[in-house]
Amino acid sequence: MFSLFRENIRIAFGSIKTQLLRTILTVLIIAIGITALVGILSAVSALENTISSDFSSMGANTFNIQRYEFTTQRQSGKEAQKINPVIGYQEVKAFEETYKFPYTKTSLSFVGTGTAEVKYENKKTDPEVSVLGVNENYIQNSGLEISDGRELNYFDVLNNNNVCVIGSDLIKSVLSDVNPIGKMISIRGAKFKVVGVLKSKGSTFGNNQDLRVFIPLQKARSLFTQPNINYSLSVKTENKDMLEGAQDEAILTFRNIRGLNPVEENNFGIERSDDLINRIADITQYLYMAAWIISIITITGSSIALMNILFVSVTERTREIGVRKALGAKKKTIATQFFMEAIIIGQLGGILGIILGVLIGYLVASLADFQFSTPWLAMFSAFTIAFVVAIVAGLLPAIKAAKLDPVESLRYE
Repeated sequence: MFSLFRENIRIAFGSIKTQLLRTILTVLIIAIGITALVGILSAVSALENTISSDFSSMGANTFNIQRYEFTTQRQSGKEAQKINPVIGYQEVKAFEETYKFPYTKTSLSFVGTGTAEVKYENKKTDPEVSVLGVNENYIQNSGLEISDGRELNYFDVLNNNNVCVIGSDLIKSVLSDVNPIGKMISIRGAKFKVVGVLKSKGSTFGNNQDLRVFIPLQKARSLFTQPNINYSLSVKTENKDMLEGAQDEAILTFRNIRGLNPVEENNFGIERSDDLINRIADITQYLYMAAWIISIITITGSSIALMNILFVSVTERTREIGVRKALGAKKKTIATQFFMEAIIIGQLGGILGIILGVLIGYLVASLADFQFSTPWLAMFSAFTIAFVVAIVAGLLPAIKAAKLDPVESLRYE
């Protein structure tokens, strides 16, 4: 039994070699469909991993008060879109002073500039460093970690100390040869003592999160005096169970600060980190669906191509089939031969498509600075699809070959 199976495999490979060009084209057609599936799923998975990790680091017990919601509703027709006022300094300070929900920490921050030049002695960075004014709770509320030194503390912020926490890439730029802790760097002519270094976060969509400097809030306000600065508020609770109550209290507090009456809608946005993750998951679902639709259309074409090449093979080898039947080959043996041929071609296309798909996904992730992970589910799905394609495409030609009459087959020219 095993020897007969091995013989069918040998004959299948022999047939593939004699029809090499058609086989290569069929394998490529199958591979294109599998590549589309694995490549798109790999890239989407890398995108989802990157964004989710950025937000999930904030924790499920954190929410933000900001100018707008994460997604704003576009109004149609002639109705003007509502424009919320910026969140000003007096408002965030009033919130910090009046919001007294138990076991919470409130962080205040604003982006002073995204194009600062940082200097250390005779070295300086390109003007692409972001400088943020923050209070003592910002680093913890944002899910950031310190790799060396310490965070900004309450007294740094209260006394407007000239201290800072820097991103890890600043060490590579200007502090590569020295221990950065305790060194003095210059930002817009002001000197700051480095007290901490952030753990590397990488970059997202080309935005390098390791080229940042955090300085005390009031010190940043004295350096960056542009009008209409928009501040950010973040509240972190000790555990997730307290989040709903803390969020309701925060909304009420900020509405009072803005003097909104009970019938007026909020003119600010509030977002939880887990809400953002869920929305990202909803968006990526559509991308996954698009990947499946594209790949199914391509794979359907490859199934037809594979079936066609096997039908042609049956027709061309009619006399050979007649000889084998005349020598005692059973219908099952003939059908198995063509079935094995279909499976071999399908799996060759599947393997090639998986390799190309993973390489494309890795390339996209590398170029976009996404967190690539091996798409095991996509690879298993692709392998299964290639196998199913081979079965579906090889079934009818195999049945046709098995049903050929040996006498008529021997007469075939």
